Amino acid sequence: MALVRKGSRRIVVDGATYRWRLRGRPTYLQRLAWSPCTFAVEHADTSGATLVVITDQPHPSNWISREAEPVLPSGVAAAVRLALREGWTPTVPGSAFHLDQSADFAPSH
Repeated sequence: MALVRKGSRRIVVDGATYRWRLRGRPTYLQRLAWSPCTFAVEHADTSGATLVVITDQPHPSNWISREAEPVLPSGVAAAVRLALREGWTPTVPGSAFHLDQSADFAPSH
């Protein structure tokens, strides 16, 4: 799964360049704040496994105006470092690597 270049942002983490992207249009469940916000990261220069990060925040564009913290580059860098420690190999082709950080997410009712 390759990221769409349009709307993606570049980030350098420990000397390696990646592209990351927050889903612009949330899914139906994310709009209702029933499921958390996700973003994807991939190596900028080499095709490989995509990192999918599930946050503990609602999507910023949710319909119910539930407060959400923005996804910041510092959070993306921290997720990349954690995923690399947990075995993500961004330059080796394969299925997406999921990093679930949603333990503190509370769905809206």
